Amino acid sequence: MKAEVPTGRSVLRGAIRSQRRDVAVSAVLASAHQVGETLVPVLIGVAIDQAIAGDDGRALVLWLAVLAAVYVALSWGFRIGAGAGERAGARAAHALRVALVERVLDPRGGAGTGRLPGALAAVATEDARRVGAVNVALMAGIAALVGIASGAAVLLSISVPLGLVVVLGTPLLLWLGHALSRPLERRSRAEQERAAHASAVAADLVAGLRVLKGVGAESAAVERYRRTSGESLAATLRAARAEAWQNGTVLALTGLFIALVALVGGRLAAQGEVSLGQLVSAVGLALLLLGPLSVLAWVNAELAQGRASAARIADVLASPSAVPDGDGAPPAPVAGHVRLRGVASGSLRSVDLEARPGELLGVVAPDPRDAAALLRCLGRETDPDAGTVELDGVPLAALRPAAVRAAILVAPHDADLFAGGLVANVAAAAPPSADLDRAMAAAGADEVAAVLGRRGDGAGSVGEQGRALSGGQRQRVALARALAADAPVLVLHDPTTAVDAVTEARVAEGVRALRRGRTTVVVTTSPALLAVTDRVVLVSGGRTEDAATHAELAARHDGYRATVLS
Repeated sequence: MKAEVPTGRSVLRGAIRSQRRDVAVSAVLASAHQVGETLVPVLIGVAIDQAIAGDDGRALVLWLAVLAAVYVALSWGFRIGAGAGERAGARAAHALRVALVERVLDPRGGAGTGRLPGALAAVATEDARRVGAVNVALMAGIAALVGIASGAAVLLSISVPLGLVVVLGTPLLLWLGHALSRPLERRSRAEQERAAHASAVAADLVAGLRVLKGVGAESAAVERYRRTSGESLAATLRAARAEAWQNGTVLALTGLFIALVALVGGRLAAQGEVSLGQLVSAVGLALLLLGPLSVLAWVNAELAQGRASAARIADVLASPSAVPDGDGAPPAPVAGHVRLRGVASGSLRSVDLEARPGELLGVVAPDPRDAAALLRCLGRETDPDAGTVELDGVPLAALRPAAVRAAILVAPHDADLFAGGLVANVAAAAPPSADLDRAMAAAGADEVAAVLGRRGDGAGSVGEQGRALSGGQRQRVALARALAADAPVLVLHDPTTAVDAVTEARVAEGVRALRRGRTTVVVTTSPALLAVTDRVVLVSGGRTEDAATHAELAARHDGYRATVLS
């Protein structure tokens, strides 16, 4: 059965349905609170008629005690109900955040296409919070409607004309409030999109701060962010104006409505159709209705923002996958035989190469686009337009993406580190049996750990995104993490571009020794790494041009020699 494509409406329904128990409890208790609020002016009116007008001290004490009991009950009802409503909102937002993270991390990919990381973070935080808050708004809206209905019932019992004013006027106010919320919904979505983009640009600039300072591009970066932030500010102001217009208009209409109720009640009292106590009750109920009607105006605004945020969340959840899901798994155990046959993808036109089980294969691609396309195919981030990529004789397109990632680990040269300790970063993807010390030694990360120790950082913290380390140190820690994962097939992309020649030679020997018996593909132009490989494949112009040992290619191929040794 085909899965339902998420929509803004289905996201909202799911957020409410998943928390229906807490929403129901909060709505019932909040409604009871509203009924208690409605009873207060009624009881005051009864006390006036029976105790004050009748000069009965005992009746006065009795009705004061009843009022006190009602206040205690409605106070506790509000506290417990509001707590259940807030819990429902927080849990719904948490569930949406988890669903968004699962979609972004889905091995099939696609969720991040065309979206900056900061924009995705904004969807998973602010938009999820707004959708979760719909549960609180729903609880408040139901309670407000119950309050209005109970007030109307009491007014009908006092006077039919008064009750009819409320019964007929309330739906009209609700319709007007809904109609006025439409511009707010549109502008709220635009506001969230611009705010998310501004957040993403800021995160992007902070991440590349060192590079910007190095090339003297600070002023251009500031101007770019100023322009983006200005667009976000303009969208926010438009949304704020729409919300202010909606709230102000609804509040004015509500005030006119309450004035109408009070006017009708006053005329009835002047004509002697209601008693003094009933008039006090009617005026009190009319004033009390201002609260539920104001709440309904707020609920309309919350629902408008929730609908806009739900649509943004649905856009991410419904993102098409970069690759289709397969239905198979690699043969167990994975031998590590990788073969590409006539692969065409991106800049690649016809690539044939083979990495035999246990082989250390070098791949030289003078065009960075060819290297990037090759890495995407090996990691099944995309399927080739033509040809096949095979693992142990099985096409990767027939395998589940998660199974491919478990068997083939593609380690890009610009891999990010996580805030925290160095050892924690290295162990992030390592199996329990992994020898972290060997992996760190092979990658030269043991020297990085020693440097951190000399700095007095006992925890070995690498800082946010590894900013406490130099470029070469970050690269060695990332390489150690890839080696510690001990994948059957490891694909490394330029793992030593930021280290010195002595360290690079040591790392090359370390990688060869640690990966002995495991298939390893190194996409690089580093002569130190290529020198320790079993074979090297030259990919030029999107095609496989030659294959031999590093020494043989360097001796016979001018293009290879110019790329690697110049």
